[in-house]
Amino acid sequence: MKKILIPLLIVLVLALIGGMVYLFMNLQEQKQVNRDMQELAELDKQEMENEYERFALQYSEMKTQINNDSIVEQLTQEQMKTQKLLEELKKVKADDAREITRLKKELATVRAVLRSYIIQVDSLNRLNESLKQENTRVNAELDKRNTQIAGLSSEKASLSEKVAIAAQLDATNIQMILLDKKDKAMKKPKLKDTKKIQVNFTITKNVTASNGNRTIYVRIQNPGGNTLGGGGTFPYENRNLECSMKKTIEYTGEEVNMATYWNVTQMLEAGQYRVSIFADGNMIGSRTFIFE
Repeated sequence: MKKILIPLLIVLVLALIGGMVYLFMNLQEQKQVNRDMQELAELDKQEMENEYERFALQYSEMKTQINNDSIVEQLTQEQMKTQKLLEELKKVKADDAREITRLKKELATVRAVLRSYIIQVDSLNRLNESLKQENTRVNAELDKRNTQIAGLSSEKASLSEKVAIAAQLDATNIQMILLDKKDKAMKKPKLKDTKKIQVNFTITKNVTASNGNRTIYVRIQNPGGNTLGGGGTFPYENRNLECSMKKTIEYTGEEVNMATYWNVTQMLEAGQYRVSIFADGNMIGSRTFIFE
């Protein structure tokens, strides 16, 4: 009886050790992802601080360009608001997602207001050559700031690529197929005979992505850069883009093969077509095709 139990105990111990090693490796990997995400959050926060500082500086410079007391007062108020938001941002921790999101939305508002004042001030002073020279000096300072921000953006992009592996969907094997009036792929594709465009692609397996319904947007751009529309619009980088097709799927983390179709409603021109796939506010795949 003991001779039988000993091998069983050995197997059990080895299995437990193997399980502990597997859990340890997963834990280390998750810690690395968390560290990358924390560093990315810090870079994002620093980039926002630089933008707030840049906007405050631009308000200050604009006040030197005009003699209108009313507008100067308005610019002063907006500058104080920008500086106040900057101070709030400096006190916020990078991992405070709610506050960072709020201040990011405030930054977008500040940017829009600043743009409107730039247009107004420029309109009032476009005939004043001395102020044009002052604008040149301001632009030089802004370029210096933009260079600093570009450096942070480059470092952030490198970290984003690591974090994206654990969180973002990916579309591969993108194909653009021209169909005839019988919905069959043409052996020798001819744009003039095309009645429907079929776009195939694969959403790759990603066990770390959250499960649930996902709407996938497909955007086809013709050689002129115009979108073959008809699929509605979707949000992307603080604006709405037109799409050609869209399809909702239930994503479970496993690989999904997809096919979408666009009915030809306009003359197709020869040249390069770009197919871009979007999901969750990200472009997850893109490929170009050339048709004669």
